[in-house]
Amino acid sequence: MNCWQSLGIIWLASALAMAALWAFSMRVKNVGYVDVGWAGLMAVAALFAGIVGEGAPLVRSLVAMFGSVWGARLCLHLLHRVLNEEEDGRYRALREAWNGSPARFFAFFQLQAVVVALFSLPFLAAAANPGYHFNAWLLLAIAVWLVSMAGESLADRQLARFRAEPANRGKTCRDGLWAWSRHPNYFFEWLHWFSYVLLAVGSPLFWFSLAGPVVMFAFLYRVSGIPWTEAQSLRSRGEDYAAYQREVSAFFPWPPRRNP
Repeated sequence: MNCWQSLGIIWLASALAMAALWAFSMRVKNVGYVDVGWAGLMAVAALFAGIVGEGAPLVRSLVAMFGSVWGARLCLHLLHRVLNEEEDGRYRALREAWNGSPARFFAFFQLQAVVVALFSLPFLAAAANPGYHFNAWLLLAIAVWLVSMAGESLADRQLARFRAEPANRGKTCRDGLWAWSRHPNYFFEWLHWFSYVLLAVGSPLFWFSLAGPVVMFAFLYRVSGIPWTEAQSLRSRGEDYAAYQREVSAFFPWPPRRNP
């Protein structure tokens, strides 16, 4: 099965899954399930790429493991949040802007299916590597994946612990990694995609692997990540978050600036 056939199957399966998730989300009035579905579908796409890829067994196994573990962890983390909290403020604002239009939300869910297919390209590129063997590239890929998983998990735990304290309601988390980056979870999610670039060294589809870190950075920094999240944070936390913006790096971890 070639790359384009695999990509078509991933997109079609994702489109069907997102259609079902859209119907469920409209019924329970919580669009946050779209993020849960995206992460879960990414895990399935990585497994699929590892199974149908035509590359060396070692690299296919690593693609399947890296992508499925990352996606499953993120999916379960987001599911816990959706089940235990009210609908994310970003989606409440979107619902208000769109007057709750089911058709617009259907298009939004289907766009996420396209994004799943787009971010499957690095999986497919790495899984097509025919000559991968135990070398420095593999060790570096494993190291990057471990650091990114540990960093993203730690950032999520620190934020969850902060939000669980009633006294912190309306305040901005500055604990741990959140004192060095306003979005450490996004940073480590972006870092994770370099694992597949390293696994794809020598693959005939190597250039497709760059879609992971390049497109993810664009999405997080300019499209649906930081802009959406910070707009909602300013609405809910006002000057407290504005001060946080002035003092702490937006994305890359960096020592905070202190205002006099």
